[in-house]
Amino acid sequence: MRRLNQYIYQQKNWTNFVWQNEVLLSKLSEVRNKQGVLLGKMVSLGFPLRSTAFLNTLTLDVLKSTEIEGEFLDAEQVRSSVARRLDMEIAGLIPADRNVDGVVEMLLDATQNYKKTLSKKRLLDWHTALFPIGRSGAHNIIVGKWRNDKSGAMQVISGAMGKEKVHFQAPDAKNIEHEMRQFIHWFNTENQLEPVIKSAIAHFWFVTIHPFEDGNGRMARAIADMQLARADGSNQRFYSMSAQIRLERNKYYEILEKTQKGTTDITNWLVWFLDCLLSSLKATEKTLASILAKANFWERNKTTNFNERQRLMLNKLVDDFFGNLTTTKWAKICKCSQDTALRDIQDLLNKEILLKENAGGRSTNYLLNL
Repeated sequence: MRRLNQYIYQQKNWTNFVWQNEVLLSKLSEVRNKQGVLLGKMVSLGFPLRSTAFLNTLTLDVLKSTEIEGEFLDAEQVRSSVARRLDMEIAGLIPADRNVDGVVEMLLDATQNYKKTLSKKRLLDWHTALFPIGRSGAHNIIVGKWRNDKSGAMQVISGAMGKEKVHFQAPDAKNIEHEMRQFIHWFNTENQLEPVIKSAIAHFWFVTIHPFEDGNGRMARAIADMQLARADGSNQRFYSMSAQIRLERNKYYEILEKTQKGTTDITNWLVWFLDCLLSSLKATEKTLASILAKANFWERNKTTNFNERQRLMLNKLVDDFFGNLTTTKWAKICKCSQDTALRDIQDLLNKEILLKENAGGRSTNYLLNL
């Protein structure tokens, strides 16, 4: 039997969160400084490069927020969906599945319309977008409504059947309407709280209520991103909190569980959130370096003649191509014969754009000469 007051929401006035300001001050100051520096650097890039960084960040955010839940989307579909919704003209757009469009729609509404009021209807619309066919994996779920717990209490469980471990049990469904009304009011009216701290609290508060049958983690991260956009005062996202959480997935779930089973002092959660955000800002510096490398590459080769297949593959290589490049991969991606692929590659070797990694005929690997 679960002991009395095992979870934070079972305590009286559980949302009167407290924390130790002196523990957070230096971390918060570093985060805010990094945010300001990053935004300044991005503004100096100019519109084309800034748009590329923006597109890459949003694509990464959608992919990684979904991966945290153990689901994997097609990166090209996500990128195409983001680009279409932002009216960005880029080559090679492909159709996207409805579930991909739904995740993109939610994140873009949260970050592009960050000034708009959060409402019950908006959250229900996000949930409907996340699950366009009313299913999560192989299971039918309640979509666009709060959960009802008709099949039992909402629990976060791990382990094999018969050896399950309950990490968290959400508040009773009968309390959701009240809890969410309180959360939404706070989110819309709390203006005295430091904006980044508010993002961390919003994330924790929402995911603890767990108002939906599925999708709560993705929606909690979208709400946190919405508040971070308010903190930045910008709808252009250049860092991905979800990408960093994906790297720290186990620690993320551990600190959530520990805080949800703790007191209303959420200092440890806030420390973890700030550390994670700081790491995501530092990771963006590498992304910026990659974007600049791409810009420099094309600037150096602006007078070089490339065919469409070569431009396609060079863009992929500059964007950190996954795995080894071979004639077989070239032919598959460009939808051409291996002989055509080999001619394309040989031309780039002659122009010293590509380098051979090792010998071996058609199994030879090629690298971009940076």
